[in-house]
Amino acid sequence: MSKRKIIFCDFDGTITEKDNIIDIMKNFAPRGWEYTKDQILKQEISIREGVGKLFSLIPSNKKNEIADYVLSTAKLREGFKDFVAYTKENNIPLYIVSGGIDFFVYPMLNGIINKEQIYCNGSSFQGEKIQILWPHSCDSGCNNDCGCCKPTILRGFDSSTYEKIVVGDSITDLQAAKIADKVFARDYLIEKCKQHHIPFIPFSTFYEIIEFLEEKEVTI
Repeated sequence: MSKRKIIFCDFDGTITEKDNIIDIMKNFAPRGWEYTKDQILKQEISIREGVGKLFSLIPSNKKNEIADYVLSTAKLREGFKDFVAYTKENNIPLYIVSGGIDFFVYPMLNGIINKEQIYCNGSSFQGEKIQILWPHSCDSGCNNDCGCCKPTILRGFDSSTYEKIVVGDSITDLQAAKIADKVFARDYLIEKCKQHHIPFIPFSTFYEIIEFLEEKEVTI
């Protein structure tokens, strides 16, 4: 009996054309934030520590301004809405697993994806600076201090039932890619998959993913 496909898709730089966290830092963080970003990419500090540090640089009163900025400047990658429709038509569960933050991820996906299908980090604006919250932290099987732990989320679904498909673009998707059955990768994730000898399918638009999935269905 064949397994049922289930898709776990990254948000920043995957669903959206650019990485919104990096874009936010470029426009709202004080000078010097790049050092923390480089530490994350080089895996010198954990994603949780790095993202927390980055947002702690920004005053809480910038919340609405940041959210408005993301909504007005971020663009969905070509084919994403059709990809969502394809998963619905073919009864393929789709979850968004994002290292992004609720106050801009939810508005960006409103009307496209139900909140129940979104895993992302939380936020608090009670203090002087933005504080990031971690409702989906690592389980005992992960010691990478991920923040929003994608491998933990994947492990929550039975491997004997599901063929787990990861779609991503960056270092935040690497640990999930390591345990996925299939990986669609772009940008920095391609480099990391090659480095770790993880098989992957490159993509630039979601239409390419739809086409691949349709071809496999016909083959089967």
